Amino acid sequence: MRARPYLLLLPTLVFLGLFTYLPFVRSVIDSLFDTRLVNHVHFVGWANYQRLFADPVFWQASYNNVIYIVMTLVPSLLLALALALLLQRNTRFNQGLRAVIFMPMVLPLVSVATLFLFVYLPSMGLLDYYLSQLFGWMNTNYLGLKSSALIAMAALGVWKFTGYYMLFFLAGLQAIPDEVIDAARMEGANRFQIFYSVTLPLLRPTINFVVTVAFIYAVTQIDHVAVMTQGGPDQSTNVLLYYITQLATQTNDYGKASAATFVLLVVMMAVTVFNLRMLEKGTHYAH
Repeated sequence: MRARPYLLLLPTLVFLGLFTYLPFVRSVIDSLFDTRLVNHVHFVGWANYQRLFADPVFWQASYNNVIYIVMTLVPSLLLALALALLLQRNTRFNQGLRAVIFMPMVLPLVSVATLFLFVYLPSMGLLDYYLSQLFGWMNTNYLGLKSSALIAMAALGVWKFTGYYMLFFLAGLQAIPDEVIDAARMEGANRFQIFYSVTLPLLRPTINFVVTVAFIYAVTQIDHVAVMTQGGPDQSTNVLLYYITQLATQTNDYGKASAATFVLLVVMMAVTVFNLRMLEKGTHYAH
């Protein structure tokens, strides 16, 4: 029956159409209209994009987003890979540690943000308490300073998502054939040489996939921004998705918000396609 494959795909296509493609098309259309006056919505063409690119808050949020992505993606991936290498052996002790490290991923981001509010509390928080044991009395408002607020937010992201990325690396390490590692040992390679010349190249598809997932999470997860800083102080923790939310909910500027959404989606799509292309070129071992 030729129609059977299409019937099996129909539920997925319906959900994709309703919750992915239709909102995307709607955002493109809305970006061409000025909605600030509820009773006078009118077509403005590219004017919303011009207003968007002339808005310094948009560029500040874009800059913050790039810095936030770097500060979360790089440390979390390096930690996840290191933990996967350390816990690669499938012992009962390692299984318990994996569960503990993965646990933050299970917690809702709002709950984690509330928890970290107590960690960063000036003088009475856990961070100041332990730092005071080393450096004397501390009373630092980490979320109230432009120099530390975004770093504090990034630390939360690293803590929450590292265990999740570790699972992908564990799966990638377990997929590497043992005979490849054994052959490298027989050739006299040490542990560093095996990791750099054998393990790392064979992990390239996994690394590209995890980078894509981590990038999407860094852009789309904003609950902690709403709970902890609301984009402050002085826009230092405002990121693109939170900026879009503010435009839509606080100023009723759906046209400009839709324009920003379209720009963000295009950037995310470009980065994702690039990483998937790199994934297709990944190293594969045939045996």
